[in-house]
Amino acid sequence: QLQLVESGGGSVQAGGSLRLSCVASGYTYRSYCIDWFRQAPGKGREGVAAIYTGDGKTYYADSVKGRFTISQDNAKNTVYLEMNSLKPEDTAMYYCAADLGNGGNCQGFEGDYWGKGTLVTISS
Repeated sequence: QLQLVESGGGSVQAGGSLRLSCVASGYTYRSYCIDWFRQAPGKGREGVAAIYTGDGKTYYADSVKGRFTISQDNAKNTVYLEMNSLKPEDTAMYYCAADLGNGGNCQGFEGDYWGKGTLVTISS
């Protein structure tokens, strides 16, 4: 079993910053992808960033490149999503997900295990 819990969401004005956390517990003794997804009301789910825990290689959607940074703290079994220069269009529910079946390439933004999400609201 692998459990994921997100935190760090909130409300911030455009141009501000937030840092989301995804804490993994359970089946954490192997390398896998941790992905961040977001979904706004009435919109489809969008993969925004991912990291391979084995080597730290990162992946980003074009919409967030240069603004968001994904990182990991292996000792804490935690993946972070640092979000800077936030825009109203970043408003969404943000989810982290784990893909245990990858071959070290996380660019496909896939998830087998999901957290419940944390809400990010950006005002103009």
